[in-house]
Amino acid sequence: MHTLIVDDEPLARNELTYLLRQCPEITSIKEAETIEEAVGRLIEGPIELIFLDIHLTEESGLTLADKLSRLEHPPIIIFATAYDEYALQAFELNARDYVLKPFSLERIQQAVRKAAQTHRATQSSAKERVFEHPDVGTIPVQVEDRIFLLKVDSIVAVSVQHGEVSLYTDNKDYTLSGTLNTWEEQLSMYGLFLRVHRSFLINTAKIKEIQPWFNHTFQLTMSNQLKVPVSRSYMKEFKEKIGLS
Repeated sequence: MHTLIVDDEPLARNELTYLLRQCPEITSIKEAETIEEAVGRLIEGPIELIFLDIHLTEESGLTLADKLSRLEHPPIIIFATAYDEYALQAFELNARDYVLKPFSLERIQQAVRKAAQTHRATQSSAKERVFEHPDVGTIPVQVEDRIFLLKVDSIVAVSVQHGEVSLYTDNKDYTLSGTLNTWEEQLSMYGLFLRVHRSFLINTAKIKEIQPWFNHTFQLTMSNQLKVPVSRSYMKEFKEKIGLS
């Protein structure tokens, strides 16, 4: 599982990172000191598990947990804190576990194993939902200091131009952080999106028109009138995806 540690104490983050590296279920570990930084880490790429402290500098981890609990597919949350009086509130926010400081390897391994079981079950059900309802789901999009929850099937395309990533819907465009590869990875589970150019990722359900273009390629007109080229290196995969011979 891709994991994020949110704690304002560097020593606590270092200790937890050390223990998590001894858990085979953990794929990668990122760290954040504040809620804003945590949201940035979530935007950068998929996070399946969060170890979240409650008392952050002038902030509460419960605030972040409350926001995440409203997502269609929230990450698994384990509260890692020195205070036991927030346990009930934590579990009301669908926390998977509540680990008290100081940490022990055995307790962390136990919490990670429980989280991994939940993650496997969630993955199985998510695959079934994607197959049956490929347009279901929301995704958080951070623009400066605001977070928008967009319906995945409302996204027309994502592009990168001059190092700047843009996300297009039928009604609005957003300038994003991260990379096109990061967004391709995040959106891949929904089965709707296809890379057609080194600078473009599209929602195939939003293609309005396909026109022959230079050197036996295509130019696509999307539902929002955005023009998208299909480069030669992506032509074979594109034709297979939409059923062209």
